[in-house]
Amino acid sequence: MKIKYYLMVMATVAITKTSFAQYSRDAILFSTSQPGSTSRIKAIGNAQMAVGGDLSSVSGNPAGIGFFTRSELSITPEFNATDTKSTYLGQSNSGKSNNVNFNNAAVVFYTRLNTPRGQDKSKGWLSVNWGASYNRTNNFYQNTYYSGVNTNSSVTDYYTSLANQALDQGYSLDGYLEGWAYNQGLINFNTGADQYQPSGAFGGTQTNRTTSSGGQTELNLSMGANYSNKLYLGLGLGFTTIRYNTTTNFSEDNVTLANRQYVANYSFDQATRGNGFNARLGFIYKPVNALRIGATLTTPTWYTVDDVSSEGLATQYAGSARMSDGDTYQTQYNLRTPLKVAGGLAIFVGKYGFITGDVEYLDYSNTKLTSNEYNVDNDNRDIRTLYRSTVNARAGAEARIAGALFFRGGYGIQGNPLKQNGSDIKTASGGLGYRFGNYYIDATYTHVTTKQNVQPYDIGVQYSPVAALQRKGDNAYLTLGIRF
Repeated sequence: MKIKYYLMVMATVAITKTSFAQYSRDAILFSTSQPGSTSRIKAIGNAQMAVGGDLSSVSGNPAGIGFFTRSELSITPEFNATDTKSTYLGQSNSGKSNNVNFNNAAVVFYTRLNTPRGQDKSKGWLSVNWGASYNRTNNFYQNTYYSGVNTNSSVTDYYTSLANQALDQGYSLDGYLEGWAYNQGLINFNTGADQYQPSGAFGGTQTNRTTSSGGQTELNLSMGANYSNKLYLGLGLGFTTIRYNTTTNFSEDNVTLANRQYVANYSFDQATRGNGFNARLGFIYKPVNALRIGATLTTPTWYTVDDVSSEGLATQYAGSARMSDGDTYQTQYNLRTPLKVAGGLAIFVGKYGFITGDVEYLDYSNTKLTSNEYNVDNDNRDIRTLYRSTVNARAGAEARIAGALFFRGGYGIQGNPLKQNGSDIKTASGGLGYRFGNYYIDATYTHVTTKQNVQPYDIGVQYSPVAALQRKGDNAYLTLGIRF
C-alpha cells in the first residue's frame, strides 16, 4: 500500500514537515495523553505520584487508594476553550473551539482487613481498597486557520517536485496526488528538459482550515493496599479508546492574476478509532508522617487502530468547469506507545497543607507501529529520526485557608517530543475546595500554552511557507464528591 497524504497540515501536533507518512504523526499524537484526574489534582499541576488519598490515584499511582479509610465517589465535568493564533506570510488570523466534556468519574471501595484478636491493629496489612474510574486523557477539539499571499512559491511547485520524484524512481503518477495535479493542468511535462514543471504563478492567496474533534478516554480498574500506614502498594489496569476526526482544506486562489487564473483546493478527511490496554504498578512510602515518596511504572499501551482517510484535489480555471480527483484509503495497524516511569515527593505540614512535585520520563522514539496491511518501515524510521525522549515535570501545593476551605495552585511542563521545532506544553493551574460533612466540591482553572511552526508543503527551506501557531487553552473543572 502506497498512500500519500501530502498536504495534511499538522495542526494538532508540532512537526517539522508534512511529507512523511501520516501514521507516524498519529502515533505520537496518541502517545501524548494527559493524566485523567479530579479538580483537586488538576489544581496542583497534576502532581499526584506521592499525595495519595485522592480518587485520581485510581488512574495515576494506584498505591494512593491504599490511603482511603472510607469509600468515596466523585464526578468531574469540564469546559474547554481553545484559541489558535496564526501568522502566515505576514498575515495574522485565529481559530477558536469551545466544548463541554465529561472528564472524570471515580469510585473507591474501602475494605479493612481483619486482624487476630490481641494483635496491634496499626501493624501489618491493614486494608485492601478497590477503585474504578473513567477518564478523558486527550482532547482533540481544535480549529486552525491561516491565510496569506505567497509571492515566493506556489503549491504547484510542490506537485512538480512530487512528479519529478516519481519520474526519477520510475513509477507512474496515476492514482497519486501529483497525477491528479497533472490531469488538472497544475503541472505539465517539459519534453525538452525531460521533467515536469509547474503551471501556476506566484502571488496567489493560500488558505488553510483544519478542524479536529474527538479525544482519548480510559477505563481504569485498580487496587491499593496499606501496610502499617507506612508502605502503600498498588496495581492498575487501563482500557483505552481513541476517537479522532480531522478535516483539512488547503486552497490556492490565483483568480486575481492577469493570467493563469485558477482555484486549486486540496482536501483531507480522517476518521480514526482505536482500543488498547495498559498496566501500572506503584508504591508510596512514608519514612515519617510529613514525607511521602511515590513512584509508578506504566507499561506501554497496546492499541489496535482502524483508520479511514480520504483525500481529493479539485481545480477550476476561469471560464471552465471544475475538475476533481480523489480516493479513499482504509487500513488497520497496531500501535505501541512508550513506557512511562514517574516519581514524586510530597511534604505535609500537619493539617495546614502540603507541597508536592513529580517527574515523568518517556521516550517517544520507542513508539512502534506494526501492520499486516501496509509497510510500516517508513513510519517507524520517521519516529526514530524525528522524535526523542522527554521529561514531564509537575509541581503544586494545597493550603487550608480556614476550616474546610482549601486553596490550591500548580504548574506543569509536558516535554516537546520533537528533536526540532515545536515547544513544551506549559500549564498553570489554580483552584478552591470546600468540605462539608461527607460531601465536597472542588473547582479548578487551567491555562495551557504552546507554540509550533507548520508547513502546508515542503519544497526546501528557502521556498517552503511556514505558519507560526500560538495555542492557548482555558479550561474549567468542577468535581462533586461524597464519602460513604
